[in-house]
Amino acid sequence: MYQAGYLKHFTEEVFLAIGCSPEDAQLAAKVLVSADLRGVDSHGIARLAGYVRLYDHGRLNPTPDIKVVYETPSTAVVDGDQGLGLVVAPKAMEVAMEKAANVGSGWVSVRNSNHFGIAGYHAMLALEKDMIGWTMTNAAPLVTPTFSLDKLLGTNPIAVAVPASEEPAFVADFASTAVAYGKFEILQRKGLPAPLGWAQDAEGNATTDSNAVKSGGGLLPLGSDREHGSHKGYGLGAIVDIFSGVLSGANFGPWVPPFATAGFMSAQEGVGLGTGHFLGAMRVDGFRPAEDFKKDMDKWIRAFRGARAVEGQKVIIPGDPEREMEADREVNGISLLEPVVLSLEELASRFNIPFEKNI
Repeated sequence: MYQAGYLKHFTEEVFLAIGCSPEDAQLAAKVLVSADLRGVDSHGIARLAGYVRLYDHGRLNPTPDIKVVYETPSTAVVDGDQGLGLVVAPKAMEVAMEKAANVGSGWVSVRNSNHFGIAGYHAMLALEKDMIGWTMTNAAPLVTPTFSLDKLLGTNPIAVAVPASEEPAFVADFASTAVAYGKFEILQRKGLPAPLGWAQDAEGNATTDSNAVKSGGGLLPLGSDREHGSHKGYGLGAIVDIFSGVLSGANFGPWVPPFATAGFMSAQEGVGLGTGHFLGAMRVDGFRPAEDFKKDMDKWIRAFRGARAVEGQKVIIPGDPEREMEADREVNGISLLEPVVLSLEELASRFNIPFEKNI
């Protein structure tokens, strides 16, 4: 068990060691550890060694010149200069929110970036300004579209954060696949099989092998198969890829470069620049008075939370599990699997940074 503050400090020191500025190292550490706090362990500090591997292979610029390369009053394209997506995405969201403040909404497509952590973090930045936040990103091709044997899409998540008044915000943050690849990494570390419906093998058959993607298989879109709506997950993933990659000039489809933890994949020659994101901010008072909207959001949330539930269950609002997990882990600490601890110890040894159990 480790305290979040301890992990943030260690992560910041690692990013400083590869050459990030103090400001960027602090921001990147905050974004990364926020995933662990919210219970999204697949996108938290377990990924730290992966970012260092990107740096080792010349795919990560620790001192990027992040800039707007094209814009209108409500839109922009941001070039991340191969920087940490953990830094590029929040800065692009600032551009989107500034445009929203001026004209009602702001939409930013990002190219030349890298893996940006949990999508929800960036969408939630808009909540402080009474805005609705949108975030998407494309990712390495691990996903087989419906009826395909070829991997053409990433897990391509979507996050939407909506403010409320007295109730906690509505925060939907989900992959367009049955699960994110990080869930397979967790199963691999534990030596466990995967549930049916998460992946297919190289021949297109359903499988419980948590290493199936490494053996020529692929992740399945949300819905798993055609009879259960996989074409809808495929459609969502395609939308994210087009908005994030084609619209910005980033790589898209099978050309999106792999993240370091998916190192079994060989990167193809690209058609664009790096990984792509898409971020948006909408001013609530661009539609109606913000307080009126937020009070109605309270009513919406309470209606759904108060719905009759099947025995032993309760109806939850998107964002509830993560918020409850964050409240617990802020106090009781974050549990890390042994393979993750070992990877952190290796980084500590390499960069001569102290690392020890905090609880």
